[in-house]
Amino acid sequence: MSLDPILLMGGSGAIGQCTIQALRAAHPGVPLLIGGRDLAKARRSAEQVSAAHGVVIDPASEDLGLGDRPVSAVVVFYMDHSLAGLRFAQARGIPHLSISSGIFEIAPEIAFYMHKPDAAPIVLGYEWLVGATTVATLSIAEAYGRVNDIRINALVDEQDTGGPTVARDFEHLNRMLPAALTRRDGAFVWREGEDAKVSFQAVDGTEIEASGFSSIDVTGLAAATGATNVQFNMASAVSSTRRQGLPKSTEIIIELAGEGLNGQPLQTRHAVVHPAGAAPLTALSVAMILERLLGLDGRPAIPPGLYFPYQLLNASAYLQRLQQEGGELRQLQ
Repeated sequence: MSLDPILLMGGSGAIGQCTIQALRAAHPGVPLLIGGRDLAKARRSAEQVSAAHGVVIDPASEDLGLGDRPVSAVVVFYMDHSLAGLRFAQARGIPHLSISSGIFEIAPEIAFYMHKPDAAPIVLGYEWLVGATTVATLSIAEAYGRVNDIRINALVDEQDTGGPTVARDFEHLNRMLPAALTRRDGAFVWREGEDAKVSFQAVDGTEIEASGFSSIDVTGLAAATGATNVQFNMASAVSSTRRQGLPKSTEIIIELAGEGLNGQPLQTRHAVVHPAGAAPLTALSVAMILERLLGLDGRPAIPPGLYFPYQLLNASAYLQRLQQEGGELRQLQ
């Protein structure tokens, strides 16, 4: 299968580099364009992998400064406030995936989609770790006849910074949206102040102080399951593995409550764990979404539309790849 290069805007950053590794592991020959504002940095990143070229990105230009260079898909690893990547993708009729915007910044992308709904597939990749949370949660929910409550608790290790771009993006998110979008008793509300402060148990049982976080996971999971109570909380602390003297990891605690398939009350508690931290888990999601968008997995490419990551990712295939990387979806007491 001949494929034009995939454009990775911000591909020289930590998550971009992990994504390149994930793509190379599954598809060694897929050509890549590593784009950024610093051409020298982009070229240095491209020199480290095969079939890759570094290019400078001009967000003020309709063609991103690429001229008529062919591109098969666009991935944006930073907050693209001008939607330069999306406008380029729609003009070319190619898939677009962005992973760093906040839930409050969804309106511009939806507006562009509404005006050109048949132009290209657009993936709102703002779910926590780009689908790692929602795919696992929906897989667990298959054991339920009815899901009433979903509580997601994400623990990011203090040493798992993700690089300067990730840090700037999170600073922007926290400054612009201090309240946490939550579904409570069937209504969407905003938790703030003391109402947003929670605690949860990490994988090793340690009590962790956390705060509500406005993740688009809340809206997607509410729509997909019908759960009347959905909340997302986040904490930055020492991960369970590092407390055991091992390297840092990332963990996502998923707590569900409702009724089982037989109508009896059911409560479950699971954790998605990746031993290398958040960036490789994010990269796995991005790589598998690109596979689905472009048909690299042997199935027909995705048609134009507006998608959540969990709508594109096959749960069993995703969890299998997660396990191959040393991660797991673990059932907890």
